Amino acid sequence: MQKKKRIKLLKIILPLALGVFLIFYSVQSASPEERQALFNNILDADPFWIFLSLACGILSHLSRAYRWKFLLEPLGYKLGFANSFMAVMAAYLANLGIPRSGEVLRGASIATYENIPFEKSFGTIISERVADLVMLLLILGITLIFQAETILPYFQKHNINPFFTLILLFILVVLGVFFIKILQRSTHPFLVRIKNFAKGILEGMNSILHMKKNKPFIFHTIFIWLMYILMFYLAKFSVTGTASLEIGAVLVAFVVGSFAISITNGGIGIYPIAIGAVLLLFGIPKEDGEAFGWVVWGTQTLLNLVIGGLSMFFLPILNQKK
Repeated sequence: MQKKKRIKLLKIILPLALGVFLIFYSVQSASPEERQALFNNILDADPFWIFLSLACGILSHLSRAYRWKFLLEPLGYKLGFANSFMAVMAAYLANLGIPRSGEVLRGASIATYENIPFEKSFGTIISERVADLVMLLLILGITLIFQAETILPYFQKHNINPFFTLILLFILVVLGVFFIKILQRSTHPFLVRIKNFAKGILEGMNSILHMKKNKPFIFHTIFIWLMYILMFYLAKFSVTGTASLEIGAVLVAFVVGSFAISITNGGIGIYPIAIGAVLLLFGIPKEDGEAFGWVVWGTQTLLNLVIGGLSMFFLPILNQKK
């Protein structure tokens, strides 16, 4: 048991430690002039464009919360929008501390306050992630078509394989199918309980195939990612050095930033460094590119901290009678 606790603690501490180290290394490796320019760029960021960027971020979260109901309806459940939104925001907050813990918290919150079985709600969350992965790969594909000569050398130089996530997902699906086959033949009480739990998850995942409102689901999926890109695009105007970036460069930085987020908790440390490094390819000075990365990461993280914290506070209060 102690070993499991240590492993769990390491999963929390190591990504955070890596993020803090990267921040320290980035600041220390810069010259005093570069550090001063970086801080000045961040402090001088135009609040008008930051506000518009934050508005797009909020719209994407609202859309994600609303989209969830389309996956739960085929299972016979109606999800309240307020609870859905607060569960989504609480999940973003949890992911800043423990990577991927937010999905579990989101499913558990809905199981508690909406009486929807955890395994089924969690299955719909997995389906959401698959849809989001498809969108990210679609954006990656479009970006590669128009910016292949820029982004491929960058990926090779930094040993980034954007297709690794897709390959890993495929392997997990194959292993999952194999494991389910074993469960189906087992009569052991413990394995039977696992089988029933897995069955609920599969029902949740299959809901994406039985949606009557698949067009609204597709619309919201596209809308969410358009808001992500617009949020990123508008933020570039807040930093003088990145205001002139063309859409192609913005898409490259957006894709790189999306993959960088998965390395540490919410992209802490690595996100601004990755953005700064990739924008060097487009002639943007390091201090300007990293300032842009810090503005995007900092404002969205602050948004998640504030709304996520309020959501975790109000969820039990607003659901006292349930």
